[in-house]
Amino acid sequence: MRSTFIKLYIIITIASLWPISVNGAVEAKNAPPWFDTGTFPTLIISIISILVVLIVIDMARRGKKFTIREIAGLKAIEEAVGRATEMGAPMLFTPGYGSDIQRPTTIASMNILSTVAEKAAEYDCRLIYPTHDPVIMAVAQEVVKEGCIKAGYPERFHGDDIFYISSSQFGYAAAVDGLISRSRPASIFLLGTFEAESLIMAETGNNVGAIQIAGTDSTIQLAFFIVACDYTLVGEELFAASGYLTKNQAILSSVKAQDVMKIIIAVFVIVAVIWVTIDPLSSWWKY
Repeated sequence: MRSTFIKLYIIITIASLWPISVNGAVEAKNAPPWFDTGTFPTLIISIISILVVLIVIDMARRGKKFTIREIAGLKAIEEAVGRATEMGAPMLFTPGYGSDIQRPTTIASMNILSTVAEKAAEYDCRLIYPTHDPVIMAVAQEVVKEGCIKAGYPERFHGDDIFYISSSQFGYAAAVDGLISRSRPASIFLLGTFEAESLIMAETGNNVGAIQIAGTDSTIQLAFFIVACDYTLVGEELFAASGYLTKNQAILSSVKAQDVMKIIIAVFVIVAVIWVTIDPLSSWWKY
């Protein structure tokens, strides 16, 4: 009896697994190939990109010094801090309503804020930082505090000057405008992700006679900054700012790697255009 049950169990098991094995074989037969040749160009581009980055990083480790061309907006930071110090007026720095702590523009603005805070502490100049996001406020407080410590004046850190206003876009814009009109800062930094409030703030800063340095990743708002501000960081100038200001070779090497990739892509596009242009002509010449 026991052997009968064992045989029956084996038969049932085989019967239950048989359709699965057959379907598995059919699916394996109809499955796509292990290597998709259609994505081969993507693989080549990825390998080239990785090699370029590794080569440039290795060059930096071997002592190669990289530099960035002069950027007027970043060079003017020293002038902006000096102007506020001479006038005895504060500086105002805000990241814009569209900024989020995870956005690259916000991180880039924090890098610039670190330099501005260090210089402000060195010259004993007040720095006001209004924002719409409590998380950005907390990070900015730590960045400014660290900047004061780097300058050697930790006692010049004033956490109350870095504060949260409102999560409402135009409530935030109105509050910053009122702050600019009342405190009349000598220098204003509009660096981050800005939306419809960009022109409102820039025009208010222009009316009080402040020197304004702006930068954003929004091409629409960038046009307003170019018109209303003294200096505007265009394109990747905002993201290269930390390397430009700190002269950190690790950051500069990454910027160099990006420039090399741009050159490679530009050469590829030119070759592709020439190839596409010549190929039909060669067919026409045969006739």
